[in-house]
Amino acid sequence: MSSTQNMSFIDPGIICYQHCGPKIFTFKLPDVCQACGKNLVSANCSTMPFRLPYPFIKASQYPCAVVLRPTTGDFLNDYSNHLNLHIGITTSSASIVEFDRMGLRRHSVNSKAMKNQWAQSLLVEKVPEAWTEHWDDVLQLICKEPVWTPQDYHEDRHNCYTFVLRFLKQLGYGELSQIAASR
Repeated sequence: MSSTQNMSFIDPGIICYQHCGPKIFTFKLPDVCQACGKNLVSANCSTMPFRLPYPFIKASQYPCAVVLRPTTGDFLNDYSNHLNLHIGITTSSASIVEFDRMGLRRHSVNSKAMKNQWAQSLLVEKVPEAWTEHWDDVLQLICKEPVWTPQDYHEDRHNCYTFVLRFLKQLGYGELSQIAASR
């Protein structure tokens, strides 16, 4: 069962170790090396086991931010490099605004989408509090553009990244907007 189904988004304690070859990431340190099968208790590890900091955030706890998540499922249980990612923007009240095949959508902090789909996200960028009013004004302006309907959506050419890049270009927030302008 994926964590999207069981709604469990707590830090599972990701552990990294290296014994005989590549670094291995796991939720529980095994007794034997997963690469060569040798006993880890008596072996010398190239990299001693250590716990990684939990990299994920709940989008609802980060107002005025750009957030990223897998299109389906979550990072730890369902995602792999060949799958698509989905990007969205939080408002100053931490609602999420996103564009996908259903068109432009806004989810309040307590909505099912926020609790389920955006509970294990990566924080791309968060602006200082002084930017909140401008952030919301620009987001509202972009959302009023008539190009965010379900009919306008195209998976490869006009998608969630198009929406976020359009917003960032218009925002005028230093390097972040400069990078967006070059895309």
